Amino acid sequence: MENVVLIIHLLLALGLIAVVLLQRSEGGGLGMGSSGGNGAVSGRSAATALTKLTWILAAAFICTSIVLTVISARNAGSSSVFDGGLLPPAEDVPASAPAAPLGSDLLPPSAGDTAPLVPSAD
Repeated sequence: MENVVLIIHLLLALGLIAVVLLQRSEGGGLGMGSSGGNGAVSGRSAATALTKLTWILAAAFICTSIVLTVISARNAGSSSVFDGGLLPPAEDVPASAPAAPLGSDLLPPSAGDTAPLVPSAD
């Protein structure tokens, strides 16, 4: 169900982008610089088919956004990201693993280390 709504949501987004780009530019912010009474600040302009389609697609886009939010909230469960922690459980760590200090693999080898830097191909 979530995938179907997500595909519809993506198609609505693409359609909304296309319809907005097809509309005629009014020029000037908030109707400034336009002649006559057709500006956005002045009287109500006639709604064309593209503006009606824009409103319909925008409303459907918002509805699918809300539906996707509700679906993901139901699937989220009650556990938190912080419940798991950063380290694996103790039973998953092998007993032979040496306890190295954090970030020790980033330090250069000290003078007392005799282990080769590159493993041999034996």
